[in-house]
Amino acid sequence: MPASESFRIPKHRRHVPTARQRLRKTLADWGITDELADAVVLLANELVTNAVTHCRVPYSQIKVELTLNSTELVLEVSDPDRDRLPRPHDSTPEEEGGRGLALVAALADHWGCRQEPYAKCVWARFGLEEAHVPSAL
Repeated sequence: MPASESFRIPKHRRHVPTARQRLRKTLADWGITDELADAVVLLANELVTNAVTHCRVPYSQIKVELTLNSTELVLEVSDPDRDRLPRPHDSTPEEEGGRGLALVAALADHWGCRQEPYAKCVWARFGLEEAHVPSAL
């Protein structure tokens, strides 16, 4: 049976560190503390920051879900602005932002987004090496 952790944070930048801390703790509890954990937390930071920055639904919450099974780790970040799907673009060196999805594409094995009935979800999948699969799974 897969392990899963799911939580919501208010749509505000000050809650992004809370999401990172919760994910880091969950990964450590699952025995994942190396470069994979660093990559997952970094991409969570990017996806959660994108959600709180670009979601136009006031007073909403961002849902963060992490699922671990025998072959992969899946990070999902959802927000209720279902019609604004993320689009990667080329940022100029002068731009301060706009590189988050390129980072997601570079570090995750696969990534994408989907529209749900009342939300959109951006996800990143990481294949697991045998060393990352907890014996409890």
